[in-house]
Amino acid sequence: MKILGVDPGTWHTGIGVIEASGNRYGLLHFEVIHQNRNAPLAERLKKIYDGVQEVLRVYEPSVLALENIFFGRDLRAMVKIGEARACVMLAAAQRGVDVVEYPPARVKQAVCGSGAATKDQVQFMVRKLLNLQTALPADGSDALAAALCHLHTRPMSGACAKADILIKGRRTLNKKFEEKVKAALAR
Repeated sequence: MKILGVDPGTWHTGIGVIEASGNRYGLLHFEVIHQNRNAPLAERLKKIYDGVQEVLRVYEPSVLALENIFFGRDLRAMVKIGEARACVMLAAAQRGVDVVEYPPARVKQAVCGSGAATKDQVQFMVRKLLNLQTALPADGSDALAAALCHLHTRPMSGACAKADILIKGRRTLNKKFEEKVKAALAR
């Protein structure tokens, strides 16, 4: 399974593709689209759309994972992020790729074990979980964190999976991932 994680922004857009097979996973692709601050918004949005389309074409992921929008005080910034997200979602829809969204706290919980993790903690854990030698910029680690979140929390299919969740609880689903986090921290 290939998962594309995207952290959209009108100045910097993080893109990361991970591939999972069984209980193993690794990084296939990573980039940050940097924008010219003097470029018109429409041109910046096109660059995001084109960049995501190219990654979708080359890596053919089965799903695209995004963080939900965090509502802050700057309404203009939220609107622009929404426009960037729309470009990402449109690119995925045109290629028939499912889009899943996760609240920021859930992404942090899945990657760091705490929904209140800092950006530095997210960067550290993404680097450890993917066994990367170099540090990643925040936009890139956020994109990869969304992909890792989907990998470790993706819904199981069928009525049996729903019954399993109800009977055993969510901790059962995350037990193996928690072991990986502990192992990564021990390194």
